[in-house]
Amino acid sequence: MSNMPEILGLHHVTAIGGDPQGSVGFYREVLGLRLVKRTVNFDDPGTYHLYYGDALGRPGTLLTFFPWPGARLGRVGTGQVAGTALTIPEVAIGYWQERLRAYGVALQPITPRFEEEEVVLRFQDPDGLWVELVAHPQAEARPGWPEGPVPPEYGIRGLHAVMMLEAVAEPTLCFLIEGMGFRRVREEGARIRLAVGPGGPGAWVDLRVDPHASRGRVAVGTVHHVAWRVRNDAEQGAWRTHLQALGLYVTPVMDRKYFRSIYFREPGGVLFEIATDSPGFSVDEALERLGTGLMLPAWLEPMQEEIERALPPLTVP
Repeated sequence: MSNMPEILGLHHVTAIGGDPQGSVGFYREVLGLRLVKRTVNFDDPGTYHLYYGDALGRPGTLLTFFPWPGARLGRVGTGQVAGTALTIPEVAIGYWQERLRAYGVALQPITPRFEEEEVVLRFQDPDGLWVELVAHPQAEARPGWPEGPVPPEYGIRGLHAVMMLEAVAEPTLCFLIEGMGFRRVREEGARIRLAVGPGGPGAWVDLRVDPHASRGRVAVGTVHHVAWRVRNDAEQGAWRTHLQALGLYVTPVMDRKYFRSIYFREPGGVLFEIATDSPGFSVDEALERLGTGLMLPAWLEPMQEEIERALPPLTVP
C-alpha cells in the first residue's frame, strides 16, 4: 500500500429517499444543510439527485439522495451502510435535542461512545434512514453554513463516519486494511473503528458485526453507496488499477459532472465509490446560487424540458 495515493476520507454518502419535497424540508430546513445541487440521477434521469452539504459543497460534507416517491421501504441489514453520522460541535448536543424534538423527531437517548470521546444523538429521518449527530471535540475544524436556518455555532460540520453492518468481520477488515490502507484505531463491543488518510471526523468507518442479522435490502430509507475521496483523476486511475489487480470488478470511470467516479463492492457487499475532489459544484452555478436551478450534464441538456415535466414539483426556500 505504500506506493498507493492516500484516500483522504469520505466524499459523500448517497441514500434512497421518498418524497423529494420532504427531503428538502428535513435536510435543509430541519438539519440546516445547504442544498448545493439539484440535478437528476444521471443513470435514471426520471429521478432527482439532491446534494446537501456545507456552504460550498465540499467533499466530506455531502449527503445525497435519490428520491423515489411511492417506492417500497428498504430493510437495514448486513452488506449495507446501516448508519450515517454527522459531526456537530460539543456545545451543540442540547440545542439539537431541543430542535429535533420541536420538529417532532423521535430521538433515542443521548449515549456516549468510545469512552465518552463522542456523544451521540440518534434518530430516523422521515423515510426511516438512520442518522446520528455526533458531538466531537474536533468538530470546530470545519465551518457550519453561516446563512442557513441553524445558528452556525451549532451547525452540522459534515460527515463524521459511516457504520457498515456485516455478518462476519474478517473479509471486510482484511480488505479495508490491506487493500485500501485503513487503520484499526478503536474498538467498543461489536463496533470496530477504522481510520483512513488523516483520520478524525470525516475519515472514519465503523464496522459492526452481527452474525444473526438478515441481509439488507436497498430501497427507501437505506444507504445506496458510500464514496471515498481522492484528489484527482490520476489518483483515481491508480486505485482502479490496484483494485482490479485484487480481483474486484471495478466500473469504468463515470463522469458525474461535479466529480468522476468508479464503483465496486467490498467483500461484505457494501457498494463503494472512489470520487475525485474536483471539479466541484460551481462548474455550472455561481456559489451564491448553488442548488437553485435544475442542472443537467451536457448529454441530457437537450431533454431538459421533457425531464422537468416528468419530475415531481420541488420548492426550495
